[in-house]
Amino acid sequence: MRCPACSRELRSVTAGAIVVDACQGGCGGIWFDNFELRKVAEAHEVDGQVIMAIEADPAVSVEGSKRHHCPKCEGVVMLRHFFSPRRTVEVDRCPGCNGTWLDAGELAGIREEYPSEVERQHAIDDFVAEALNKQKT
Repeated sequence: MRCPACSRELRSVTAGAIVVDACQGGCGGIWFDNFELRKVAEAHEVDGQVIMAIEADPAVSVEGSKRHHCPKCEGVVMLRHFFSPRRTVEVDRCPGCNGTWLDAGELAGIREEYPSEVERQHAIDDFVAEALNKQKT
């Protein structure tokens, strides 16, 4: 597979029970197949440390506002959305295969947002409750 950000060849990286495709030595981005990101998104997940150590070449620059094509689904443009209600990390998700592309540093940002899935779910619940309250008024 080719990197959707810098077009280099992605390399497989094994982190515990999952294998991700990373732009090792390129832009440092990471491709997660459907549901893989959940397994390393929390700060206590040891497997995520391996993935966060993926090396990027500082000479490779990536246009942050550019839309990326899915590296698995030919011709499909990924959708960009915020990972959580805090709206601090934007990720690219393929509407075809539900894979997720993270640019270098985005996994660290996700892991810093909420220490656990319970806290992430509380934030989502609070966000939904607030949105519903605004609709009622």
